[in-house]
Amino acid sequence: MPAQVISTQPIDGQKPGTSGLRKKTRVFMEPGYLENFVQSTFDAIDGAAGKAFVVGGDGRFFNAEAIQIILKMAAANGAAKVVVGQGGVLSTPAASNLIRKRGTDGGLILSASHNPGGIDADFGIKYNIANGGPAPEGVTARILERTKAISEYKTSDAADLDLANIGTTALDGMEVEIVDPVTDYQILMEELFDFDAIRALFAGGFTMRFDAMHAVTGPYATAILEDTLGASAGTVLNGVPSVDFGKGHPDPNPVWAKPLYDMLMATDGPDFGAASDGDGDRNMILGKGVYVTPSDSLAVLAANAHLAPGYAKGLAGVARSMPTSAAADRVAAKLGIGAYETPTGWKFFGNLLDAGKATICGEESAGTGSDHVREKDGLWAVLLWLNILAKRGESVAAIMEDHWQTYGRDYYSRHDYEALPSEEGDAIMSDLRAGLTGFAGQSFGVMTVASADEFSYLDPVDGSESHKQGIRVFFEGGARAVFRLSGTGTDGATLRVYLQNYMPGDGDLLQETQAALEPVRAAAYEIAGLARTGRTEPTVMT
Repeated sequence: MPAQVISTQPIDGQKPGTSGLRKKTRVFMEPGYLENFVQSTFDAIDGAAGKAFVVGGDGRFFNAEAIQIILKMAAANGAAKVVVGQGGVLSTPAASNLIRKRGTDGGLILSASHNPGGIDADFGIKYNIANGGPAPEGVTARILERTKAISEYKTSDAADLDLANIGTTALDGMEVEIVDPVTDYQILMEELFDFDAIRALFAGGFTMRFDAMHAVTGPYATAILEDTLGASAGTVLNGVPSVDFGKGHPDPNPVWAKPLYDMLMATDGPDFGAASDGDGDRNMILGKGVYVTPSDSLAVLAANAHLAPGYAKGLAGVARSMPTSAAADRVAAKLGIGAYETPTGWKFFGNLLDAGKATICGEESAGTGSDHVREKDGLWAVLLWLNILAKRGESVAAIMEDHWQTYGRDYYSRHDYEALPSEEGDAIMSDLRAGLTGFAGQSFGVMTVASADEFSYLDPVDGSESHKQGIRVFFEGGARAVFRLSGTGTDGATLRVYLQNYMPGDGDLLQETQAALEPVRAAAYEIAGLARTGRTEPTVMT
């Protein structure tokens, strides 16, 4: 059928954030809202004509309808082919893998990641480029500019496609290939990890629980952990995806995955616990009686990656987002490899991975991954942990204690002040920025500021620059506080305060985390003037 050209006009507020455009679901359901952004994306990449794309999402509310809209728009814009997950579902790392494996021109991924789902919750969309990673700032800037000038979009009035059956069909001359969401991803995992060693681990009585949080990784974890690796039935909890994530919050941390956390803290709990988020790109790692911070997990994975076949030759380098603790830097120094500090956002790792400068990357917000795809990958991190546990034959607690004795311990926590009025969040950051030059030498409680700055990043590959990426305050003795506004929320402003206090390997390594960080927390609270918020405690502490 001929393409339908629909007149439209710009819609305010379509600026992509840290990882795509996120708004309330009802906003995306407004007439023309999704269509404007998709057409702007196609226009920003010099059109879709003759190109191939991967399309999929995390299955949250409005995912199925949005997939049909995108397919019709791709066809009307002349795309040659779209590879779509069965039922319109693909985890974010699985989508990245398909983009790379199929050599497509990019992909459209529907997700608001770890944000809640439902008609009154959140929805999101992002464009990933041909390397499988999120669009860099140059591309998102072009998308934004196009959203401000758009006057029409193209779509098809063809009937919706049945995406339930694997195979190839057509939509207005565009080939649509419906694929099993798990198959290609599992093949990649089997290439990276020693599945025989992990099978032997489970066969020997090792116990585990994986909380899929009613989100997209349920089918992936069930197929790989239970069906392939032999973990006992019931290892995967909440494994059936739901459009509203079981009315829960699919963020893998001790607050939102508290039942799993409590299970692992019990004396009769399993040996290992893990969780992933809405779209499968984040992870939480637990051992019996121990919670592993994302910063520590990145460091341990980097130090032990050689135990997995895919990384047996060693790492080229390790990269971390600036708010992430320096634990991975200490590993990189000992290994004699590069250590890179980037702004928050996985897109900043893409150039390092493509250039072969880094192999493993991580963010404090529970995202870790490697050069196998160009996204963070929750289940990948879990499988690498299992590979390490199988090879070392030690508990998570024992591995952590050995790591801290070797490298020292970075006590670390993130305190989120959610849903602040946007003007209040902006004022806090503005005041911090204004006070930067005067912080050095000042004392706040028992902490004395050594230096302070606003983080900027010069990409070592392409020379691009990113500014205003967070306020850093360094204290005498090695502690640090970082302040930044989140780019992933949809309601007001979320101020994130990152606290770090380093303890050398011969120091007290077994303190309670928040107690070890209390002097840093008190200083940060005073420096930022958080009393103005009327809050004495953060909304979420991880």
